Amino acid sequence: MKIKPLVWIIAGTSEGRKLIKYFADKDVELLVSVATDYCAQLIEPQANLIVKPARMDCAAMEAFIVLHKPCMVIDATHPFATIVTATIKKACAATGVKYFRLLRSAGDTSGCIEVNDYEEAAEFLSHVDGNIFLTTGSKTLEIFTQIPNYQERITLRILPMLSSLEKATNLGYAPSKIICMQGPFSTELNAIMFKESKSNYVVTKDSGAVGGFPEKKAAAINSGAQLVVIKRQSGDNGGDFTALLTEIDVILSKEAGQC
Repeated sequence: MKIKPLVWIIAGTSEGRKLIKYFADKDVELLVSVATDYCAQLIEPQANLIVKPARMDCAAMEAFIVLHKPCMVIDATHPFATIVTATIKKACAATGVKYFRLLRSAGDTSGCIEVNDYEEAAEFLSHVDGNIFLTTGSKTLEIFTQIPNYQERITLRILPMLSSLEKATNLGYAPSKIICMQGPFSTELNAIMFKESKSNYVVTKDSGAVGGFPEKKAAAINSGAQLVVIKRQSGDNGGDFTALLTEIDVILSKEAGQC
């Protein structure tokens, strides 16, 4: 009996979910890892798909590869998940499996205030006046508590997860200023939120077009807010969606059931 090649996708982005759908009619078995049960719920079921919600360190990834023997590993994590990407690369190198990185194009940050990291963003905002709309997620909320009067100044937009909400409230963020919603968000909806919160600054990562960056930028301009953009770290090599699919299809056509 022909053995179908196994592809392991480590997902965490909307284009990762798009990639999963692309494999729906391919003659492969698909294993998808995500960090949380919430992320798993966002993935639509398909016949050749198994989803495993689990966080793994390098040793766990290596053991996973040895156990399941994928013919390739596709890193479709967020462009800011640099530690995860480094871990995946290391595990693939140690086990000799093919590694691919799905990248999203950077956004147009002209006219924006660019900072190198979350700490620099918080430092900048500590020395200016005005309200802040924070769209960078719950993982780095501690960093922004150094901003003077952050409880009154900051409006948060985070994923609708109980753990994220509890973290925000435990850190002292005002419940009346916490928005729990799953994107993507239109320019119009962003602008309403920025205006209603009377935000002078909107903090975002450079998440590219797929991550809703153009809509945030346009909404900030429309609402009179200044966009503070956390730049990506350099050195992340890979291909965009179209380039990656071309490369993957060549490999699958060559190796067929021999991966």
